[in-house]
This record gives sequence, C-alpha cells and structure tokens, in this order.
Amino acid sequence: MMSFRSVYCTTDITEVAIFLFLYDCRMVPRTERDKDAGGGASCEALTAVFALLGKRWSGIIVGTLLSGPARFTEISRQVHGVSERMLSERLNELTAAGLIERTVLAGPPVGVEYRLTPRGEALRPALDELGLWAAQHLIAT
Repeated sequence: MMSFRSVYCTTDITEVAIFLFLYDCRMVPRTERDKDAGGGASCEALTAVFALLGKRWSGIIVGTLLSGPARFTEISRQVHGVSERMLSERLNELTAAGLIERTVLAGPPVGVEYRLTPRGEALRPALDELGLWAAQHLIAT
C-alpha cells in the first residue's frame, strides 16, 4: 500500500505538479508491505535514501562530483544558490554517510578536494535515470 502526496512548485515560467509516490512505512505492517513489494525497493530503503539525498543540495552535490573530484570552491560555483555554510554542512553529511571522501591537499595554497567513494559512484545509474525522468516529465520543452 502506498500513500500519495502532491507537491506544487510555482516558478516564473510555469506551475509544475510533482507527484511523489511516498511509501508510508508506519501504516502497513512489515510482512504485508514486503508481500506487496513485488521485488521493488523496500520502504525502509527508500526512506533512508530520500532522508539523505532528499535534503536540499545533497543530490546536486553528488551529481556534480559524478564528473570527477572537485575542490570546495569549484563545487560552490557549480551548485548555484548554495551558501558556503550549507555546502560545508552537506559535504560533511555526505562524507559521514560514506558517499564522498575529503582529501586535504598540500599547499601552497592548502586546499580540500572532494571525490565520490565507490559507494557514491554506485549512485550514478540511479541519478542518470532520475535525470532522464526529469527531462521527460518535469522540464517544459
């Protein structure tokens, strides 16, 4: 059993209705949920991934690092609108989750470089598919 929630985002160009199919893990007993899952992702797995990557900027930061290692300032320039404080916070969260690694580069000048771990790189197929879906269903042509 799934519950559905609509989220409306208003932009200057268009109003986009995004329908998110959210599993409500608390409403259906585990055995019933697992029986109805049909081989798809479990409720707990989807909850965990969206709790991490669903935070503002997190998925975009991972997507930025899919093109290769980058320094803090490079990531900041590529992720438009994120503050340095928020970027630092998200990078720390993604590092703690084991998706990216932080390397201090010897100077001068001393720098910090971020790269995806194999665990983070494993997100490439899923993020590629989400990008294709968004291009087909969210981005007006």
